[in-house]
Amino acid sequence: MYKSAELSIAIPASIVSDIPHLREKTARIGIIGRAAAIFRVNEVIIFPDMPKVNQNRDIKLVSTILSYMETPQYLRKWLFKMVPELRYAGILPPLRTTHHPLTKKLRDLKVGDYREGVSISRVKDGVLVDVGIEQPVLVLNKDVKLNKRITVKITKTQPPPEATLVNRQEIKTYWGFQITTTDMPLGRLIKEGKFDLTLATSRLGVPLAKAKEEILKHWKNAYKILVAFGAPTQGLYEIVKHENLALEDIVDFVVNMIPSQGTETVRTEEAVCASLAVLNMITSV
Repeated sequence: MYKSAELSIAIPASIVSDIPHLREKTARIGIIGRAAAIFRVNEVIIFPDMPKVNQNRDIKLVSTILSYMETPQYLRKWLFKMVPELRYAGILPPLRTTHHPLTKKLRDLKVGDYREGVSISRVKDGVLVDVGIEQPVLVLNKDVKLNKRITVKITKTQPPPEATLVNRQEIKTYWGFQITTTDMPLGRLIKEGKFDLTLATSRLGVPLAKAKEEILKHWKNAYKILVAFGAPTQGLYEIVKHENLALEDIVDFVVNMIPSQGTETVRTEEAVCASLAVLNMITSV
């Protein structure tokens, strides 16, 4: 088993630009969010890919829906307002990750459990935090701001329950993905992202079977990995060409993850699912 690295995927803002209806846009983004969770992606980066088009609206849509998906259900009422982007949020698949627990009763909590929470009110000794059970838990920390999402560790389960503030980095199990939006085009993002290993997916790339051994050599020594995906109307070669760059010059590998594909095109969400699946298979030995 190769050591766990921080895995990021980069997806273009125009991933839903070819779909007219918000319901179908939501469904496509939901597939990407679900795949990210299944294959333990730590970060989803949304980058602009059409320099002559204002893509702020698309970036907001994709980031809002992914953020909503990643947030535990019991916290969404605190962190999200009724916005147009979430009109069809009801069709999104649940992530069912470790940080989306089904436990709703205090009696089922255990000392040492981690939970995502929102600080909802201030008391004399600290703050009360909603962690998705019948009553809030007390966090003895007066520096926590109200209405802020935090990660806590349960320290006392007898009423009144208590917890302590923790850093997500100390949690050993997969704890969801963060969403990053950027105004940097892909080439600049790769150059400034300080990634140890960068993979670009393209049907024009080297078949994975031929690049597998070299990728694994880099993967096992990498701490921060990026896998980039193209858009519905343009691949990564075309996207970085807007910056007068050649794809091979800015990434470590250009890989065809789906050699001998049976369809003329592979949609971005399909490429995300297929690519993460094969990468998971070859790095989990």
